[in-house]
Amino acid sequence: MKLGLDGRTAVVTGAGRGIGLAVARALRDEGAFVGAGSLSGSAELTSLTEDGRTVSVLGDLTTTAGCQALVDETVNRFGGIDILVNNVGGVRPRTEGFQATTDADWQWALDVNLLSAVRATRAALPHLIRSAPSTIVTICSVNATLPDPGVIDYSAAKAALRSFCKSLSKELGPAGVRVNTVSPGPVETALWLGPGGVAETLSRAQGVDAATVREAAVADTPTRRFTHPDEVAQVVLLLASSTAANITGADVLIDGGMVTTM
Repeated sequence: MKLGLDGRTAVVTGAGRGIGLAVARALRDEGAFVGAGSLSGSAELTSLTEDGRTVSVLGDLTTTAGCQALVDETVNRFGGIDILVNNVGGVRPRTEGFQATTDADWQWALDVNLLSAVRATRAALPHLIRSAPSTIVTICSVNATLPDPGVIDYSAAKAALRSFCKSLSKELGPAGVRVNTVSPGPVETALWLGPGGVAETLSRAQGVDAATVREAAVADTPTRRFTHPDEVAQVVLLLASSTAANITGADVLIDGGMVTTM
């Protein structure tokens, strides 16, 4: 299916690895120009810049200055912005419970999982309105509606993120800017499976190996597997395209059936 993204310009936050890298690559492959923001970059992201259709911008995307720099560089290089993909996110399992979760822990979770999207959206919005019809797609999480005490601050931040995007869709719809979210369950990324990731952290706390934690995470889902980053990217591209031109305020689950409610 041709999604009509050829020649469009996208900003992707958290594009150095995982879902963000997959989204940036998929947009590039569809013919879009991409401003790819990352804290520290990666070899894979650098390789995307070789044909000149992607620019890598390094900076702290939990800050207003970092988000503005990404937007400014993308506009300077490609002339505008048609698509914003808010992908910055992170989780630190709270294995010692709520009482041990400090104010600093809560602030970190909110900065990474909520305010990064707020700040990137604020920076990109004038350009998105100017180029309307345009789109914002934000990576949320099943934990927005499956609160988990083991990731209590992350769950609360993701619930707030979904509410933010739903409210924004109502404000921006008349201006021609669609706003949607994608909520993955466990995804095969470093956040879950890499060194210091969720599986390794829980394995230490529970006294089991990381493979056991990984298997348990999806054991009760119908598909019994992790989602691949490229699968999330394809959902993002669909929502960013004119194929989904009357979809706004929606949340699309990609969780292997983890969420069982209607």
